[in-house]
Amino acid sequence: MSDSITTFFDAWGMSDDAARAAAISTTFASEGTYTDPRSSGTLTGPEAITEYVTAFSANAPGWTAQVTKLDQTGPYARATVTFGGKGPDGSEMKQNGQYFAKLDGDTITEMVGFVGTGELSGAFE
Repeated sequence: MSDSITTFFDAWGMSDDAARAAAISTTFASEGTYTDPRSSGTLTGPEAITEYVTAFSANAPGWTAQVTKLDQTGPYARATVTFGGKGPDGSEMKQNGQYFAKLDGDTITEMVGFVGTGELSGAFE
């Protein structure tokens, strides 16, 4: 399984900016891309991705991102990630996301994230 994906999401909970930047730069290819529903489009390169993750950390201090499930088929990986921490009212909050990555060895070349885990609802239950 891909250690780079776990390392990348561990970086979301790091309070040290230099350690966060180092972790992300070791996980993404120099032209690697990242997109999720909250990003401002597709981010390219470890610096842009680090800026985005740093903004998350600043807006949600103490929150972490934990890979709770990870599987891989060839150069593609799927990760379920649980983000969690204290909300504005002091209560614990959690949100799940589903991420798909293309890898070159253990280096992320492309990652796309979605809110939730794609649960079935309505007529398909």
